[in-house]
Amino acid sequence: MYLGVDIGGTKTLVAVLDKNGVIKEDFKFPTPKDYQNFLLELRHCVHHLKTQDFKAACVAVPGLLDREHGRVIGLGNLDWKNKPIQADCERIVNCPTIIENDANLAGLSEAMLHPDYQKVLYVTVSTGIGIGFVEDRHLDESMLDAEGGKVMLPYKDKLIPWEKFGSGKAFYKHFGKRLVDIPASDTAAWNYIARQLAAGLFDNIALFQPDLIVMGGGVGAHLEHFKKPLMERLERFSTPVVDIPKLVKAQRPETAVVYGCYDLVKQHFSHGKINK
Repeated sequence: MYLGVDIGGTKTLVAVLDKNGVIKEDFKFPTPKDYQNFLLELRHCVHHLKTQDFKAACVAVPGLLDREHGRVIGLGNLDWKNKPIQADCERIVNCPTIIENDANLAGLSEAMLHPDYQKVLYVTVSTGIGIGFVEDRHLDESMLDAEGGKVMLPYKDKLIPWEKFGSGKAFYKHFGKRLVDIPASDTAAWNYIARQLAAGLFDNIALFQPDLIVMGGGVGAHLEHFKKPLMERLERFSTPVVDIPKLVKAQRPETAVVYGCYDLVKQHFSHGKINK
């Protein structure tokens, strides 16, 4: 059995997956703001799982990592800095453990569902914007720390990060309500969302040259409402050297990260990076 831990800013999902990548158990708990309290909650959760013997585990972290030393450098929504999260979690789950950014893991998981595409760019648009780039069903190690949501773009006569005006948080501030409360018939609202997403998305297309874009997150869940105007805008930006790829919605928006944990651990085992 394998263990996947998806640490979110508000909740943490712990999932037990069998050798075929099927979830056999899962448990959620609110993510404590305090790091030590998080470790206590994780220990409590793991203790009450039916499965206790794990071959390996992967912990998904929503922020910047020092992978060589297994530490979290900084997170967007949690004040955890320079914490030895890999070693701490490994002691709790009692098996070899690796850590990786959550957007990278979600991207890996979703790319596995599209084996006909060589280069897949995963874009998650929620509170902020995160990306994961997968080539030949493996994370591109040179792009593990890419911050696609932080590309600087002109907005109202100044340069600001894309996620400041193109994220779920920005849309909530603009509309004063969640996207789920915007009717499908409100074309003006969905056109606005498409417009804010297009510029930053094109910059990432030009950088990564993907064959496929998978959009996830809370905003991506509504892709059917703004996909047409978004694609129309992207096509206007296309050039002879930058093609606009196919754009699809994430298939496993709630569980993509823990499936990605499984996929990454399996790859590490196959390359001998983790000893049994």
